[in-house]
Amino acid sequence: MATVRTAKQAAAWLDRVGIALLLVKADIVLPSLWEAVKGDREQTWAVRDAAGDFVEWSAEMGVVWRLKDELPARGLACVGKHLGAGVTCISPSALPLLYALTGRAGTPEDFRTELDGLELELAEAVRDGGPLSGPELRTLVGAPKPAVERSLARLQRRLVLTSAGLVERERGWPAVALDLLPRAWELPVLPSADEARRQLARLVLDTAGELTAADLAAALGWRRKAAAAVLDEVAEGRDGSGFRIWTRH
Repeated sequence: MATVRTAKQAAAWLDRVGIALLLVKADIVLPSLWEAVKGDREQTWAVRDAAGDFVEWSAEMGVVWRLKDELPARGLACVGKHLGAGVTCISPSALPLLYALTGRAGTPEDFRTELDGLELELAEAVRDGGPLSGPELRTLVGAPKPAVERSLARLQRRLVLTSAGLVERERGWPAVALDLLPRAWELPVLPSADEARRQLARLVLDTAGELTAADLAAALGWRRKAAAAVLDEVAEGRDGSGFRIWTRH
């Protein structure tokens, strides 16, 4: 498999797979950008000395970390903590399918009907101030760092906020800026939730080759019973050793 090095190559690869993790997770069937860059699943993220101590990040990790920020900054892929399995990369064509499951309309104001407390305060701060980093948001809302970080992670899982690239800071490393997802990405007419689930199940099945309901549920954050019902609609099932396996028609 040809290895990915540039944002353009990464975007083309992501267009084929639809949804990918940033890094390999052994219990998640989704492909990862790490594999696309490295060429295999071996997790050589760092260079270590003879004693096993960290020396520096590997060259492949440097590419992955650069692409994590470059892809959303250039409008090539949606990147964020969107599926609860770490950082996820989503192609522009797959994004409306995931957003359709939120039940929202896809406008920059549609979050207001379902948020409250600190999450609402943070989303409104981003709405009014444009893309903002975690440190900037902590200053604006005056809340403790742990509470803000938890709320920002939930807002990304709910597809309210997403990465908009990096912003420079007066001190320290650049920070990831977060923007309202429907403002960062133009969402076309959204499919029904049922159709979105079917298309997403096919998408994951196409990359995995075969799935259990637990596989699909873990990849997309669905309940196992719901995942099994969708797989019954779109794939051929057979009984395995105590569980059911679905494959492409």
